[in-house]
Amino acid sequence: MEALGRLFNVLSLGDAKYVNLRDCGGVTFCCYLAAAAGDTWTLQEATTAAGGGATNLVTITRFHTCTGDGTDAWTLRTQAAAATVVTAAAATQNAMVVEVEAEELSAGFSYVKLTSTGAGLVTAVTRDLRVARKPSNLAVISA
Repeated sequence: MEALGRLFNVLSLGDAKYVNLRDCGGVTFCCYLAAAAGDTWTLQEATTAAGGGATNLVTITRFHTCTGDGTDAWTLRTQAAAATVVTAAAATQNAMVVEVEAEELSAGFSYVKLTSTGAGLVTAVTRDLRVARKPSNLAVISA
């Protein structure tokens, strides 16, 4: 069986879209904004895919950055728990990865989204799927 459907599912255009974490262990958000522009990325949780009860999720303490072109290693960055990640206007922070575990969500919440305040791209990779399926039988990530 392929990794898609067994280990992970992907929402390629995930900026500002709620991702369902009900049937997975968590989500890895892969973000990119070129030209050393810097960006602010905001994490929210909700009870529904439409954003019901949306609130900031203040759990981000670690994230990684790099240029995103494969020429450098990831740099771990840490911060006090926050709902935002701010990447600097430096080429070494064009790409950013942050992980959110399903257990970080408040009781009754199943959805998260990461939003770029600029023109950043966000890809959401749900991982540690609780049920393996063929890619064609995967549940919709964001509905």
